[in-house]
Amino acid sequence: MDQKPTISQDVSAKPVNRTSAKSRGLGRDVVVASICGGVVALMVGASYAAVPFYNWFCRATGFNGTTQVATAAPATGPIARKIAVRFDSNVAPGLPWKFEPEQNEIEVNIGQVVTVFYTVTNQAARTTAGQAAYNVAPLTVGSYFQKINCFCFTEQTMAPGEKREMPVVFYVDPSIADDHENDGLNTITLSYTFYPVKDPVVKPLASGEDDKRKGNL
Repeated sequence: MDQKPTISQDVSAKPVNRTSAKSRGLGRDVVVASICGGVVALMVGASYAAVPFYNWFCRATGFNGTTQVATAAPATGPIARKIAVRFDSNVAPGLPWKFEPEQNEIEVNIGQVVTVFYTVTNQAARTTAGQAAYNVAPLTVGSYFQKINCFCFTEQTMAPGEKREMPVVFYVDPSIADDHENDGLNTITLSYTFYPVKDPVVKPLASGEDDKRKGNL
């Protein structure tokens, strides 16, 4: 008589603990979420750190037309080559100022220290403050445009209706003559844009004797 095959059963097998598996799944989700959160926080922190680093990089290299700061006239003195410097002025929305150069363009010897003036008038019936951003064009000449003194170095606070002459003392570095990429350069444009300052410093800046005409400061 034929016997039916029997199927052995492993009585030692334990039932699956679905609660433990679910807990492990939740644990992995928490770890993944924590890692993602850390990456996002790192990226946000890096973006904030990039702003001052970018500004420092532009000042150090002249990148994007950022002008340089000098403490004295060039040691070599001016050279025979001349170049035209144009002056541009702008005011951002929200700042009730009239801002313009006293001269639109001048011709200078490369290496010659020059003082020019911009005129600023606060057209509001209240005290207002602004900070000037600046660059030069072409953007590649930023590393050669040296400022000894400039109203753009600090915030400017203007009384109601006040009009002020603000100086810029600069020179074009003679080393530009050694940069053959600029052999055909005839004109540099110096551009400023004043932006409103919401929380100005208490003490007015760039006013008084320092802003009066003294020739080359």
